[in-house]
Amino acid sequence: MKEVIPKKDVLIEEIGLNLEERAGLAPLAARIYATTLLSFGNGLTFDEIIALTAACKSSVSSNINVLLQLGYLDYYTKIGDRKRYFKTTNNYVGSAIKQYESMLLKELDIVRKIKDFYQHNNSEKFNDTLFVGGLFQEYLEEQLNSTRLKINEIEQFQNQQ
Repeated sequence: MKEVIPKKDVLIEEIGLNLEERAGLAPLAARIYATTLLSFGNGLTFDEIIALTAACKSSVSSNINVLLQLGYLDYYTKIGDRKRYFKTTNNYVGSAIKQYESMLLKELDIVRKIKDFYQHNNSEKFNDTLFVGGLFQEYLEEQLNSTRLKINEIEQFQNQQ
């Protein structure tokens, strides 16, 4: 059992750093999410999250509220128990892929605008950059198509459950 704990802590840190970078989450929010994701039960109580993250109550509370608002966490209560149990939402993966789709669309829009700008304002530069810009546009379009296929697969999977 002692061997699992360091690996779990390292994984929580790795997941947290990734979420900070990709989703723009605060460090504590990212670690709360990662901790909840790797919990073995049916969610974690507020006090368990405080103990596992070694953070103060107000910071944990604020970051849990952010995660609830963003749809990263959900909670439930048990009959006769006043505690809330926090767990990761089922739609997180779909949301993450939709965020990626949105980023691809923005990047593709910018590439198209740059291509259009050079085509109309500097045809020499347009011809020089066409090959590399065209490859990048092609790459983005392929990623966008693949992402949309995965979004559809995830939605179909969630509809079956």
